[in-house]
Amino acid sequence: MAGIPLSDDYPVRRVPVVTYLLIAVNVGVYLLSPLSQMAVWYGAEPLARSCAVELYLLRWAAVPAELLTGQQLPDATQCQGAGFGKIPVLSAFTSMFLHGGALHLLSNMVYLFVFGPCVEDRLGRFRYLAFYVVCGIAACYAFALAQGADATVPLVGASGAISGVLGGYLVVQFRSRVITLVFGVIPVRLPGWTLVATYFVLQYFLYVSLTLFPGEQTQTAYAAHVYGFVAGVVGGLLIYRIRWRAGSRLSDVH
Repeated sequence: MAGIPLSDDYPVRRVPVVTYLLIAVNVGVYLLSPLSQMAVWYGAEPLARSCAVELYLLRWAAVPAELLTGQQLPDATQCQGAGFGKIPVLSAFTSMFLHGGALHLLSNMVYLFVFGPCVEDRLGRFRYLAFYVVCGIAACYAFALAQGADATVPLVGASGAISGVLGGYLVVQFRSRVITLVFGVIPVRLPGWTLVATYFVLQYFLYVSLTLFPGEQTQTAYAAHVYGFVAGVVGGLLIYRIRWRAGSRLSDVH
């Protein structure tokens, strides 16, 4: 991320229930998964835990090859418990609630906590929830297309959906100011659009760098971030324009 946001000065008109619910679900899913050390019921023995993680990801994470073909890949694991059925298109949704570690989860939830309430307030709760899910799924499929039909590395995380929230924020409330920790230690009050735009430029630069130098290895899905952000901008424009036009008609009637 481009910085660590702490707070946004936009005064929301009601409690951002959907944002808080999304955060709670993401945290809950992580704590109950074998990726969390708190989930002791998966066993403490390294091999058992490793198998639990592998099976968990194979079942719920989004695999590009499966998304693009619509077919579940043959089981290639020796772990007990394989052989489950999987609906690839559904994994584009479930993968949005999986995280590879506590830091991965924390970084995503911080951004959602700061920027989500504003976007939820401006779009409305139900539109915001649909917007979040659609951005996440769009980011997931865009990542799959960027990787190709032979890619089998699973995608996990809410980053694509949250990038969509940032894109929506740029459309609906770019005038707000956000207190941000620059370099992780210096608190600075910045225009919201500056932080969000910097985030996009950084993610795009890293994505293009990986495209130009395919030998570079990374565990971060920059393509999902970039396309999730673009989906958020487009979706934000469409939803906000529809609401504005509907509001104008009502004003004309009255």
